[in-house]
Amino acid sequence: MAVIAVALVAAVVVTVVLTRPEEGAKAGGEVFLQAAGSSGRDPFTESTAEGPKASPTPTAVPSSTSTTTATRVVKGSAPGLYGGTRRTASCDVEKQITALSGAPDRNRAFASVLRIEPAGVPGYLRSLTPVRLRADTRVTNHGFEDGSATAYQAVLQAGTAVMVDGRGVPRVRCACGNPLLAPVALRNAPQMKGAAWPGYRSSDVVVVTPAPTVVKAFVVFDPEAGDWFTREPGDTGRTDRRTDPPAVTSPSPSVSGSRSDAPPDEPSPDTPSPDTPSSDAPPDAPSPEPPTEGSTSEPPPPSPESPPSSAPQSAPQSAQSPPSSAGSPVSAVI
Repeated sequence: MAVIAVALVAAVVVTVVLTRPEEGAKAGGEVFLQAAGSSGRDPFTESTAEGPKASPTPTAVPSSTSTTTATRVVKGSAPGLYGGTRRTASCDVEKQITALSGAPDRNRAFASVLRIEPAGVPGYLRSLTPVRLRADTRVTNHGFEDGSATAYQAVLQAGTAVMVDGRGVPRVRCACGNPLLAPVALRNAPQMKGAAWPGYRSSDVVVVTPAPTVVKAFVVFDPEAGDWFTREPGDTGRTDRRTDPPAVTSPSPSVSGSRSDAPPDEPSPDTPSPDTPSSDAPPDAPSPEPPTEGSTSEPPPPSPESPPSSAPQSAPQSAQSPPSSAGSPVSAVI
């Protein structure tokens, strides 16, 4: 009996380890480049992205002091990290809810990635904030294949429509309805897949880590109007308010080459220290950063190109940030 019990426990452990979505992402040495308007591989739903498409030369990102690796770390609360159009949501949240609700198998897989109950998906999505990336951003993306979620590493182009949680971490890619988690470390130097957009540079890719606390309002840059506004967490733009530009601390380096729609002087976002908690930690836990190997000190205050964020709470679990996607550090080479 004892031998049988041990064998059963071992079988359960092996099953859990082999079926965790992030393990597939870790094992591979591939990073997929995904243009803003592309649905990518194995989309969960049809596109729910709204508003203007990304330009071939995306805008700038706030600067960071982490320059020893190809990946820079930016807190989700950095003003200007996200862009958008005032009073216009970048994603149709209700359309996303309808698409998943009409496909129970996809809804279950989506919920499993974010570690919420399938019934809590609508409330979770409504707790997220639709915005657009202003920097090429590394994430763990998930496709839907053979009834389950499949994890893979990806770089999302600046201009991509996403929904972020209460601490500013991207959780849904709207062009495909895919759930997102923090990026994980790769065992080997990655092999880049897909076509790079004009001006793409791996040194400009950022990793977004959670704000230390739930964000009260995101400070967003509107490239079309050339001004700034605040958007409350979970709002789709109805209560957006114009605001003054963030205090200038240092000019931001360009991402993907062009800064044509960026303000002249933009503050740079906070870069969390390597001991910051994981980006997939629950809202009440300290916010860890998925550190890049060799990432160093805390940078100067945010640049007008990096905004805040807040972790959602489930509905019932919608306000809660999904747990860590393995807590592994981000690969130093992407």
